[in-house]
Amino acid sequence: MVNGKVRRTSNVALLIDADNAAPSTLDPVLTVLAELGTVNIRRAYGNWSKPSLKGWSEISHQYAIEPHQQFDVTKGKNATDMKMTIDGMDLLFGGRVDGFGIMSSDSDFAPLVMRIRQDGLPVYGFGTDKAPVAFRQACTRFIDVAAIKTDMVTAPVKKPIDEGLITLLTDALAASKRDERGFASLSEVGSLAGNRSPFDARNYGFARLSELVEAIPRFAVERRTGGGVYVKRVK
Repeated sequence: MVNGKVRRTSNVALLIDADNAAPSTLDPVLTVLAELGTVNIRRAYGNWSKPSLKGWSEISHQYAIEPHQQFDVTKGKNATDMKMTIDGMDLLFGGRVDGFGIMSSDSDFAPLVMRIRQDGLPVYGFGTDKAPVAFRQACTRFIDVAAIKTDMVTAPVKKPIDEGLITLLTDALAASKRDERGFASLSEVGSLAGNRSPFDARNYGFARLSELVEAIPRFAVERRTGGGVYVKRVK
């Protein structure tokens, strides 16, 4: 509360493509979305008469998910995707949502994600490692649901750090403001890297970007008084 008024927290909408998302991954998805704000809008879309959606039906009340029925009107045409897209645009133009989460691995949602981001709102995508590049790249962050689900049960599995990621971080570091010792704020580096790629440290088995960078021998990380984290290239 500020000056007698209740401060409005960020309002996040989670749209679930129930045909292409597993209910067992919902818990970790909600945990990640807490970074953006409170997930007050939770909608799942699909033909609820299908046995394959039974898992979503069973947890809809537990997680306050609003089910949206969409019949398979024409074979081979996905009416669910269209309904999710229409609702996403309605929420965007309503002006009461500050961020979105989309659970799907379907490239059909890439245009929706790009349109939402054009209004300056973050969109976190949650899908499998088979999600098309078009959908991954459109998102502010794309998180592999298998990776975050594992983190909640066992120790995270570290994945190989590819040269593409190292190049991305190196380029972002070069574009960042550096001090006399060559260190740059990791926050700035991460922000610049995020403009080019939807990568997320959790996809590599790390909880934070700082932990990921510390695991790369080519970078040196320095934690300074006040909580600031700085990085420089050493190899």
